[in-house]
Amino acid sequence: MDSLKIKTSIQIAKPASEVFEAIVNPEQMSNYFISHGSGRMEEGANLIWHFPEFDGDAPVRVGKVIKDELVSYYWDIAGREMHVEMNLEAKGNSTVVIVTEGTMPNDEEGIKWLAGNTEGWANFLACLKAWLEYKINLRKGAFDYRF
Repeated sequence: MDSLKIKTSIQIAKPASEVFEAIVNPEQMSNYFISHGSGRMEEGANLIWHFPEFDGDAPVRVGKVIKDELVSYYWDIAGREMHVEMNLEAKGNSTVVIVTEGTMPNDEEGIKWLAGNTEGWANFLACLKAWLEYKINLRKGAFDYRF
């Protein structure tokens, strides 16, 4: 049985250096992704993220980081450590951001994860683009209906 892996991407009309800084800097991340982070995404760091739409904290272990090219980390999804990679590909004055996460077994639990987290990463990318290009925080109030 094949395993499931998420892969989604978007092009942002900003240079890779600006996109990279928005991904690694918790002050910028709070404008499009998390409400609070305990530190910068630096290789080997152990961080805590808090999301406005979820109770509790999310521990994050930062993996490999290559300035303006790659940020990878590990976090726990349903008791399973998951690897996330954000690859940045410069395209002139724009950057293509490619997010991958995985893997999970191709079963009912894995399919539920694939659907939910693919939706989450698509939301992440749209929010990142809106913040960097237009300084609009799309997440503000977006999940208030859950409470």
